[in-house]
Amino acid sequence: MCIIELQQELINRISSIEDATFLNAIKSFLDRKKEEPYIELTYELEKELLMASEEGNDGKYTSQLEMDQKVEEWLKEK
Repeated sequence: MCIIELQQELINRISSIEDATFLNAIKSFLDRKKEEPYIELTYELEKELLMASEEGNDGKYTSQLEMDQKVEEWLKEK
């Protein structure tokens, strides 16, 4: 069953429900789905992230390719 068919089936089934408590439960479930999760940051972590962002904007970072090469070199030394 494709997404459009599933959506239509759910709409049809929900349309036939007359139990307000049940409909409110469905609504609560759907409301939770659209809420965006967030992470509460400590002052120190927020400061670190801002500093890292500034460094990135200033070009002070290592690309994934460069990091992979460093790891390969490090592994060869072991």
